[in-house]
Amino acid sequence: MSPRPTGSRRPVRAGRAWVSVPVAWIVAVTVVDVLVPPDLHLGPLLVAAPAITASWAGPRTVGLVAALAVLGQGAIAWLRDPDELLSSNHQTQLTALIVVGLSLVLFCALRERRARELTQVRYVSETAQRGLLPPLPPRLGPLRVASLYLAAEAEARIGGDLYGAVRTGSGTRLIVGDVRGKGMTAVGDAALLLGAFRAAARRRTVLDELVAFLDESVRRDLSEPGEAFITAAVLDIPDGDDRVEMIVCGHPPPVVLRDGRPRTVHAPRPAPPLGLGELAQPDYRVDSFRLAPGDLLLLYTDGVTEARDSAGVFYPLTERLTGWTGTDPDAFLDHFRRDLLHHAGGRLDDDAVMLALARPAAARPGRPG
Repeated sequence: MSPRPTGSRRPVRAGRAWVSVPVAWIVAVTVVDVLVPPDLHLGPLLVAAPAITASWAGPRTVGLVAALAVLGQGAIAWLRDPDELLSSNHQTQLTALIVVGLSLVLFCALRERRARELTQVRYVSETAQRGLLPPLPPRLGPLRVASLYLAAEAEARIGGDLYGAVRTGSGTRLIVGDVRGKGMTAVGDAALLLGAFRAAARRRTVLDELVAFLDESVRRDLSEPGEAFITAAVLDIPDGDDRVEMIVCGHPPPVVLRDGRPRTVHAPRPAPPLGLGELAQPDYRVDSFRLAPGDLLLLYTDGVTEARDSAGVFYPLTERLTGWTGTDPDAFLDHFRRDLLHHAGGRLDDDAVMLALARPAAARPGRPG
């Protein structure tokens, strides 16, 4: 049998070392109370031992320390005068220690139950995220790809932000979106849009027909028809051409980073968010931009640009990207994530999705853009 890893014993050893602190406190208070003049009563200080233990230990350890505190109070009464053990003063102190000890044990038990439930919730949410938003493969045809999802809440690792990619016969189709609202309804609407995109991206040869189909699908089945909507950017990136087609539906525009200089690709004819087509009667027009070999393409949701620092200043996206000359999407997103969280003080107010794509310099397109 292989030896047990020493790291697994460290928490146990650390716990035993911490237990010595309240035990030493009980011993010290008991000894000092016996030695000081009779008019001084230090027994009430024993309650600090189980209270301190409850800050880090479980219900069993807290119960043990509380029992030792009760024994310490009894030892004080016995060593001072055995007859005082039944006095109203010591009986009151013993009762108070027992009540406080039992309350702390109950508190720790409920805290552990809450921790187990929270662990289960995190596990379920992470499993749901892997099913709904699996990380994109590092390669999509000639493209190198990296994806990142940052949740605003630690307890819920998934929300209404979404992304997806589908390989077609001639290239790659991508979608990045953000559902209006929070909670499980937003997750359901995100799953609805991704399902429609994955089902139709290969069959709809024209980008405007694909977006019109997506709008019709989500408009029919959104959780709150007429009120809910989804902002989205849908892109078609051919394998043999550096001209990228896109339709932006109320979503933040992509950013192309070339030679350390970022350029925001604004859509001259943006469409309304998906789900509002019946009200807005959109005319989906395809816009295009150039993604040359060696360029980095960044797609994101508004959780990025709406991240604020302590002074309430929004994250200056293009300013913070200026000067980045690398072409590795993974290294770029890692740097981007650290810089974004540093600006926001380590915590975002809204979920954020980031996709980085690069066309390798060796993969020359068939014709210039």
